[in-house]
Amino acid sequence: MTVLTVQDLGVRIGARTIVDGVSFEVAREQTVGIVGESGSGKTMTVLAATGLLDAPGARVSGSSTLGGDEPVQLVGASPRTLRSVHGSRIGFVFQDPGTSLNPLLTLERQITESLETHRRVTRREAQARALELLDAVGLPEPSTRLHAYPHQLSGGQRQRVMIAIALACDPELLIADEPTTALDVTTQAQIIELVRTLQRDFGTAVVWISHDLGVIGQVADEVTVLREGGVVEQAPILDVFDRPRDDYTRDLLAARPVLNASGPQPVPDADPLLEVDGLDVSFTVSTPVGRSTIHAVKDVSLRVRRGTTLGLVGESGSGKSTVAAALTGLAKPDRGTATLAGADIFGVRRADVKALRRRIGLVFQDPFSSLNPRARVESSVAEPLAVHRLADGAAARRARVAELLDLVGLPAEFAQRYPHELSGGQRQRVSIARALAAEPDLLILDEATASLDVSVQARVLGLLARLQDELGLAYLLIGHDLAVIRQLSHDVLVMRDGEVVENRPAEELFSSPEHEYTRALLAAVPPVRPRAAV
Repeated sequence: MTVLTVQDLGVRIGARTIVDGVSFEVAREQTVGIVGESGSGKTMTVLAATGLLDAPGARVSGSSTLGGDEPVQLVGASPRTLRSVHGSRIGFVFQDPGTSLNPLLTLERQITESLETHRRVTRREAQARALELLDAVGLPEPSTRLHAYPHQLSGGQRQRVMIAIALACDPELLIADEPTTALDVTTQAQIIELVRTLQRDFGTAVVWISHDLGVIGQVADEVTVLREGGVVEQAPILDVFDRPRDDYTRDLLAARPVLNASGPQPVPDADPLLEVDGLDVSFTVSTPVGRSTIHAVKDVSLRVRRGTTLGLVGESGSGKSTVAAALTGLAKPDRGTATLAGADIFGVRRADVKALRRRIGLVFQDPFSSLNPRARVESSVAEPLAVHRLADGAAARRARVAELLDLVGLPAEFAQRYPHELSGGQRQRVSIARALAAEPDLLILDEATASLDVSVQARVLGLLARLQDELGLAYLLIGHDLAVIRQLSHDVLVMRDGEVVENRPAEELFSSPEHEYTRALLAAVPPVRPRAAV
């Protein structure tokens, strides 16, 4: 039975066409994957098809019919009609559960809301159903979590709650919009398997949106590839992987980071640049039962050799970013030593802090929030030059900014643009240029490609490899995706619950992992072949 039929869907905002003539169908127990880069129209297509599009001046054409015993035309439907199907017949799981969940309401209230609205059940019945759903999505200790708030859960747990809310009324259709993009690989694998299990148990039809064909290969039966709002390819998943017809689809497949790709050449005689021994970091936080101490990093030791990359990998909450925060002065260590080319990082004199900090650059995961939205690119990149007095006068700074932009592959005219005028990949290149402005010895990359499309990620990783060869940079590459870590790293350190579980040369670790946790991380990476081929 066809659950959703979309025909010749179009979206225009002003004079611009955002979605152009998109058609697809999804049947009961089927998953349709919609894939493409940012700006391809994936999310806009699904929002328009389900009646959620609320952009000023938007005009939607074509048709979108929710099938079943009571067919509903969603394009042009009244608000009352849409309210009756959203949450009841159509469930939604969005990319960021942190912004989708209400921080002021308990999990119980957020799950029972749609039940009380659409199913007219009693409060007791709704509570029992909420408990059943939390258990079904695999949330630990569901009975004690009912009265918890979203901030008390991890990212993966919040996404499980989002799925529970979406499935509360047994919807015929589930919309999953990049539901695993921000999650580590093990949690991503669990969420994928969870949705497949629930789909099998409840017969739900799924539309799964993603920029990553590796993820789509693990969930989808049919694939629609979008580019600039139009369909460039539409076929069963095996045909897309084995016989892609469009060059754009082939480019997306080629851009996926895969574990069996070769990494950088070993550098056996490189001297240590950064040396950390016995690092401990703890935080005091407030909890419902009083103040508590979180031991985030426990006795961590590591080495980053000159001109090489150390990959620091682990799940969310493993302590990776806390190590970076301690090295850059954003967190105070409780114990341990750290030296950069022999200079003490933790015990540096106040007068020498500025000079030492210049030698360590930091690139964050989200370039949009790390760049000043009110400052032009030129101003953001030139700031380290002025602070560290690396260029005398405005003319010299402008010339150096142009050199840095050229170094990261951006035209000089980008200096006059604001962050909102750039794509995600371009903003990350600006962030790298700003980090390089201070001419650092070590660059810390904290999930620097995690939020990028796979094609943009591939270009940024290629840029980082080129800069390392040309400038002799050392990288501390922090990430949860072992396929990305494999591509750049000479050595790999694996963390779990604040502790080091494995620290070895990359070639050895990937060919014969010793620790069970490392093997679990490797097993969670989406394989090259789609699930349908197994």
